[in-house]
Amino acid sequence: MPEKYEKYVCTLSPELQQQAKDELNEDPARRQEDIDAIRKWLKKQPHINARMDDWNILRFLRGCKFSLERTKEKMDMFYTCKTAVPEWFANRDPDEPKMRELLQMGLFLPLPDLDPQGRQIVIIRTCGHDPHTTGIEKVFKATHMISDIMCDEIETLSITGFTQILDMAGGSLAHNLQMTPAVAKKAMTVWQDGYPMRPKALHYINTPAAFDTVFNIFKSFMKEKMKKRIHIHGSDLSSLHKHIPPSLLPKEYGGTNGTVEDITRHWLKRVEARKQWLKEDEQYKVDESKRPGKPKTSSDLFGIEGSFRQLNVD
Repeated sequence: MPEKYEKYVCTLSPELQQQAKDELNEDPARRQEDIDAIRKWLKKQPHINARMDDWNILRFLRGCKFSLERTKEKMDMFYTCKTAVPEWFANRDPDEPKMRELLQMGLFLPLPDLDPQGRQIVIIRTCGHDPHTTGIEKVFKATHMISDIMCDEIETLSITGFTQILDMAGGSLAHNLQMTPAVAKKAMTVWQDGYPMRPKALHYINTPAAFDTVFNIFKSFMKEKMKKRIHIHGSDLSSLHKHIPPSLLPKEYGGTNGTVEDITRHWLKRVEARKQWLKEDEQYKVDESKRPGKPKTSSDLFGIEGSFRQLNVD
């Protein structure tokens, strides 16, 4: 019997399908052929255990503008990162008390409506946790649960990308000390090199006095194209509203589109509904002992030797 995989079912409007064609080189007549080519390649990789369904492969193809070689590199890197960072991607149980506490804080909030360019808006409340009682690795684990479900459920993301609002309100020295260069490098490597995402804008709001110190560490690990997409608004919400209308934002951000509590509750329900999927997802990773050639280590992926020469934390 031939193996069966879940087939891709398009949820995109004709306009978005055209955008995928124009911007991402997606050819509907060749799409299945490209998906099958990547699946065939994955089966030949002794070290990668990947999700083989059409939708998972298509997300990576879109994230790599349908370059088969880049898609192979990105998928290898994604599963390699997942394996190398078990503190974020293993044992993701939303019922575990600490995880539930973090999910109820609303630290990572995909909003219900898209921005004027059709992009998913995500508010990240970077300092919403207590750094004295909660380690940064737990925060990343909780936020990645929501992020991964968002990427799996919202198809438009794979075409239009997303807009981030990073809310730094409540930031303290203790928060800053958690965000070490090693953590920043790990986060940026996983995000930029592993995920097939299309971040289009980063808006920083409620930035504290010591913001530049931590921000410059993160910025040193950013690709040039990302640096050009940064907007810093300080505490001026009217500046943010020039990019994202209040009608799209929750009440706490000068908007009219629900509240942070409403959105937090919605995503807590989504995570609960996808609990089994999160559990199953842990099996998809790499086995470095089976990798052809030299196994990859955490130091290969996230080593920061030499990076500090370019750091500017004045």
